[in-house]
Amino acid sequence: MNKFCTLFIVFIGFFGNAQQTELVDFLSVKAEIIPNASEESVKGTVSYQFKILQKTDSVYLDAIDMKVFDVVSKKIAISSSDLYADKAGKKIWLTGNFRKDKTYDVTFSYSATPKQTLYFFGNQIWTQGQGKYTSHWLPSIDDMNDKLEFDLTVAAPNNETVVANGELIEKQPKDSLTYWQFDMQQPMASYLAAFAVGDFNKKSITSQSGVPIELYYKPEDSNKVEPTYRYMKQIFDFFEQEIGVPYPWQNYKQVPVRDFLYAGMENTTATIFSEAFVVDSIGFNDRNYVNVNAHELAHQWFGNLVTETNSTHHWLQEGFATYFAQLAEREVFGDDYYYWKLYNSAEQLKELSDSGKGEKLLNPKASSLTFYEKGAWALTMLRQEIGDIAFKTAIKNYLEEYQFKNVSTDDFLAEIKKGTQADISGWEADWLHQSAFKAEQALDYLSQSTFMRSYFEISALRNVPFVEKKNQLSFALTALNDFIGQEAVYQLVGEPISQTLPLYKKALNSDNLYVRQAVANTLSTIPKELQSEYETLLNDASYLTQEAALYNLWVNFPQKQTVYLDVMKGTVGFQDKNIRQLWLFLTLVTEGTPPEKIKEFAAELIAYTSSTYSFEIRKKAFEYVNQLQFHFKTVFKNLLNASVHPNWRFRKFAREMIDGLLINPEYRQQFELLLPTLPKKENEFLSKKLSE
Repeated sequence: MNKFCTLFIVFIGFFGNAQQTELVDFLSVKAEIIPNASEESVKGTVSYQFKILQKTDSVYLDAIDMKVFDVVSKKIAISSSDLYADKAGKKIWLTGNFRKDKTYDVTFSYSATPKQTLYFFGNQIWTQGQGKYTSHWLPSIDDMNDKLEFDLTVAAPNNETVVANGELIEKQPKDSLTYWQFDMQQPMASYLAAFAVGDFNKKSITSQSGVPIELYYKPEDSNKVEPTYRYMKQIFDFFEQEIGVPYPWQNYKQVPVRDFLYAGMENTTATIFSEAFVVDSIGFNDRNYVNVNAHELAHQWFGNLVTETNSTHHWLQEGFATYFAQLAEREVFGDDYYYWKLYNSAEQLKELSDSGKGEKLLNPKASSLTFYEKGAWALTMLRQEIGDIAFKTAIKNYLEEYQFKNVSTDDFLAEIKKGTQADISGWEADWLHQSAFKAEQALDYLSQSTFMRSYFEISALRNVPFVEKKNQLSFALTALNDFIGQEAVYQLVGEPISQTLPLYKKALNSDNLYVRQAVANTLSTIPKELQSEYETLLNDASYLTQEAALYNLWVNFPQKQTVYLDVMKGTVGFQDKNIRQLWLFLTLVTEGTPPEKIKEFAAELIAYTSSTYSFEIRKKAFEYVNQLQFHFKTVFKNLLNASVHPNWRFRKFAREMIDGLLINPEYRQQFELLLPTLPKKENEFLSKKLSE
């Protein structure tokens, strides 16, 4: 290696650790992206335009393990950093005689096999670049302080649909692929660039202000569109009115995908969310998309329009999105629901604080609980402090002043202080700089609610002898909300059934879905006197209630097991098939099930462990087959596949199950025999595990 090359390496290594936003402003990118599902790879062509802010001879794009070819530029040379100092291959360097205030264009092609951020599941392909990870599938800028306009063109098989940032302006068929061309008009941070490919239909609606809204779904989920996207238009219209700033982008799209890593992701104009939230009208009652829907939509203003400068100010995104989602739920579900959610949030924060693990809101390494929930509480208390008018005016001015820019907490506070005479120094100390959660302030706020005061009166009876509170609990069961009656039921647990029987009967005769659900979840030993009332829970509009009731009835009344199974035979439940999988499990262990049916149902349950299904379905299936000791080769192979799944919780679950199985010498031998048949990642994992 010659001396010049050595010096260039040293320079590149130094520059790579510096902020380049002082040297260059990347303005726009036009990208053509061609994902390859069979190889789980991507190739494409990008055309970047950038303006030089200070004279320099090199700038870079973040690009993880990418190969570059077909460079089109007269004055710019391009090299992947793996050829130079950065052996990790994390950048593409653009070198030339770059002059201040000059604008340059460069075009090149690339290819990559991303280890993360671009995911392939069945016929679906989707991205998740949260934070700074878009550079795994697209040469881009990981620094969220450099915003640029993205115009993406994504190629997909002719029979599939593409959803991406911006407005779809053209579809061009070419051989077996169709190229979907999207246009953005405003800049955004690179982590918000995204696309999803799959077999999707869509429902189109329009906001009151005329913004096009597209709601995507799988064809087989057409009957779930209304409950899944229920209140969408109401929430959108509410936000434009409440925030005071019109929706800042061309349109808004939402698409559910399988095996998503989080609940949802607020990619600009194109939210991708977990298909676990795709529900029918019954599923809506326990697992609806309303909160996540509102949260991700709020990010289109708070996070996408104005973006944090760094993680110290992460609450400006997550705290704001959480806060406005709470307001949206208040608009949709009413005051009692709003205060109940705030109460549960406060309980979590108080527990964290009381354990000595409380965190300052401006701690860049704080937990999600702090950024999201404490951030929302901070805004709730700030609004209480300065009043509605001053608060809403400041929010509007803040968004207008910093639109398409980056912000710090000081920027937000400056807008607050411009519009109020109130001294907010105490609020700053308590909610921004204090690690402890101000539980007393939160309690005072919650106590504004008549409902919460009534709830606190009932919850205060938890340690009171039953005979002294019986009448109060009985009255609480008739409360005209979904929460006080539940608390009354929870206080029956552990008390003599001879005394609580009348109250359980009253609860089971209630019209309140959640009071009845509380009985299903807490009364696992069912007295004969309650059998007939308890059986009615199987018909409740709640898959959680049905699941608990089916299991408890099956356990308590063996002589009627087949009757209960017949009642629930055709019910599937949530997206994870909670009712169907429980039904299969119980049927397989019910005496008298015909042998041919046992074989059929066992095969179905085992099939749910395969990668054909989403990880939510697979996790539940693994739990059941493990209880049934279906320790077969197919199950072990599917478990090893799960051990390298992108979702870390599911991956951890699978690995812990494997740890337990490897203790058994017979099962260990079965795993050893599988080694030669495994794909690389699974083979590497198991080889390491067996050597421990």
